[in-house]
Amino acid sequence: MDFIDRSDSFIRRSYNIIILIGGFIAPRQSHAQIRYADKFNLYEQTSEMAGYIIQYEQDIKAIGAFYSPREATRFYSRTYRSVLNSPEQRRRYLETDQSYLDTLRALDFDAMSINGKADYILLKRNIEEHSGTLLKEEKEYSAITKYIPFADRIYAIEKGRRRGVSPDAEKLAGELNEIAKEVRSESTSFEKDVPPLDKTLASCGSEAVKGLKARLKSVFDFYSGYDPLFSWWVPASYHALDSALQDYARVIEAKGRLKTTQKEDRSGIKGIPIGREELIRQLKVDMVPYTPEELIALANKEFAWCDKELLKASREMGFGDDWRKAQEKVKNSYVPPGKQPGLILKLYNDAITFIKERDLITIPPLAEETWEMIMMSPERQLVNPFFTGGREISISYPTNTMDYEDKLMSMRGNNPYFSRGTVQHELIPGHNLQFFMNSRYKPYRDNFGTPFWTEGWSLYWELLLYEKGFAKTPEERIGMLFWRMHRCARIIFSLNYHLGNWTPQQCIDFLVDRVGHERANAEGEVRRSFEGGYSPLYQIAYLIGGLQILSLEKELVDSGKMSIRQFNDAVMKENGMPVEMLRAILINQPLKRDFTTSWKFYDFSEK
Repeated sequence: MDFIDRSDSFIRRSYNIIILIGGFIAPRQSHAQIRYADKFNLYEQTSEMAGYIIQYEQDIKAIGAFYSPREATRFYSRTYRSVLNSPEQRRRYLETDQSYLDTLRALDFDAMSINGKADYILLKRNIEEHSGTLLKEEKEYSAITKYIPFADRIYAIEKGRRRGVSPDAEKLAGELNEIAKEVRSESTSFEKDVPPLDKTLASCGSEAVKGLKARLKSVFDFYSGYDPLFSWWVPASYHALDSALQDYARVIEAKGRLKTTQKEDRSGIKGIPIGREELIRQLKVDMVPYTPEELIALANKEFAWCDKELLKASREMGFGDDWRKAQEKVKNSYVPPGKQPGLILKLYNDAITFIKERDLITIPPLAEETWEMIMMSPERQLVNPFFTGGREISISYPTNTMDYEDKLMSMRGNNPYFSRGTVQHELIPGHNLQFFMNSRYKPYRDNFGTPFWTEGWSLYWELLLYEKGFAKTPEERIGMLFWRMHRCARIIFSLNYHLGNWTPQQCIDFLVDRVGHERANAEGEVRRSFEGGYSPLYQIAYLIGGLQILSLEKELVDSGKMSIRQFNDAVMKENGMPVEMLRAILINQPLKRDFTTSWKFYDFSEK
């Protein structure tokens, strides 16, 4: 059976299962299937493209599992470890990508539903992005292969392990011994003769060597103790080579650190600014048709609105235009040690009551029942100075081991008014409800997610609740405005950093001076942004994504096409994707297979 037939059969089976279940629900009623379809619309769960998406994801996972080294664990020895792709693995990924792109070209795009068309466009985008990443990696790898001439010999040794080929132990020990000498020689020459490398190339070289080390360990763990001759001949040679590879990886990485595009400053925070061209490319991938400069202008415009609101609240509190004194009073409203979990629960109940009274969204009872709290460790608070959330809410608050100043800054930064605007961001209807609904509606779209949707959805609720009067007192407004200013600042400092305009220290100072952050919290925020493993666009995605969803809400709800509850329920049931594609589905926009981003969601003339 070919690929297209398998996918079509998947859709047919899905539909038959739904009809069958419907029959069991009401077997004696002639309209049972119709009424079941009304309650459980087939397109709430699938589309014509679902089978292709699932199969592509599983094919890529299968290649990743098979061509990656195994990592021995205490109970399960088949766990595979993610390392830099081998040339063989990269080639198989690219061949698979091309096969799926060929399949997509053969499909009748125009005959699909809007859900099928959206899924087609997003799958094609994902495949092309995956291939582009692989080709970039291949180019970088080709540039460093001259420094690792022994790599192919190690790849060949690891290849036999996959099928359990019995090695000539004596010969293998000799080969490993020879490779170890070669690695030592290459390491000495590299350190002495090779000029500083671009940080990206140095990282690629270091990761390649670490990958070779992991692949050899996979071989050693497989045979050692099971094969008597292997266990007698190989260990000494293996350990010598393992040590040589570890040392060489450090040498390559250190050489790259000598050259970086980041401006030096006293913060000690290290990152890699990606530049304007790459920012624009990544924005297009996430379907945001604006330049970095336009987004900075947007953030400054939103900041100006926040300034006006902040001054209003400051005057109501009796501090005139000295908003810092008003904010200082708010910061000092923190609760005593041990009382933060109780505060979080109160703020959650406040938000849920407000949302239910206005019938803003459907909240499944089980979602309300099953969220929980955990406490954040002092170590994690260094990069996450505020609470985070998802399936649970992780509370950032001082522990007994923290210094006095760190305790005070954490308590002040997580005061009741600052926290009021973000508890629902982390729980319901924010990230917690996202996880709950994503696992129940179109879960095959999991790989289409983007922070502009994930963080944008939670930020949208901050904007919506402020708009609907959730912040009643000036203190509550200052608390919610702090976070809105923080999101504006994230856009400004992160884009300026990646454009090469600002240093990390300038970013920290901006958060302290312009938003009112505690300095330690500002340092944690900037370190998280540039050293925490986040994508360059992640921090800008909060407010930009929130404004995208708010714009779409106004387009559909203010026009009377949907109620606010219908809109919010619909967003949750489509699962994660670029907001422009969500809009295309909800408005039934005519789409072409060569779709390019074009939705201008922000009106610069307003406010």
